[in-house]
Amino acid sequence: MAHTVREKQKLLARIRRIRGQVEAVERALENEAGCEVVMHVLASTRAAMAGLMAEVVEDHVRSHLVDPNTHPDALNAEAVEQLIDVVRTYLK
Repeated sequence: MAHTVREKQKLLARIRRIRGQVEAVERALENEAGCEVVMHVLASTRAAMAGLMAEVVEDHVRSHLVDPNTHPDALNAEAVEQLIDVVRTYLK
């Protein structure tokens, strides 16, 4: 997956932020925070993971399915954007 190597530092930065969010969930539970606080932190963690997944999927589509240099007969640009929009919406 060349695109993950190319974007390695950016992806690692995102996952480190997600790790911090997971640690915030742990702290909230350890400190017996209210349900509202725990749910809020969980929701933000889930959204961060979905965003990371959407980014990896988008890069995969652009790199492996529709790169005109590698796949000249690949999907057209409009279809690519529609697919990526659907994936991003689904992962929210």
